[in-house]
Amino acid sequence: MDEEPLALLRMLIARLERISADSYWAHRASGIRGTLLKMLDDLESGKTVSGIELRLVTNQGYEVLLSAIKDLTKFKYNRNNHFHPH
Repeated sequence: MDEEPLALLRMLIARLERISADSYWAHRASGIRGTLLKMLDDLESGKTVSGIELRLVTNQGYEVLLSAIKDLTKFKYNRNNHFHPH
């Protein structure tokens, strides 16, 4: 496999790891991250990985990231620098 897709896969894994443990999405991110790590290990060791499965899990990872980001951006600072929902 080319290095660019592997680099993107590594980046996604790193981003999933950074989701706060307090986040609703943390548990799901952890499971997806584990699956992606296994797939990355298989790819790097020359084993065959289903392209369909890799795309499916990668898409799930991006969906979890986007959902976690949306949760973070539900809050904003008011004029007094206090958090409040939109």
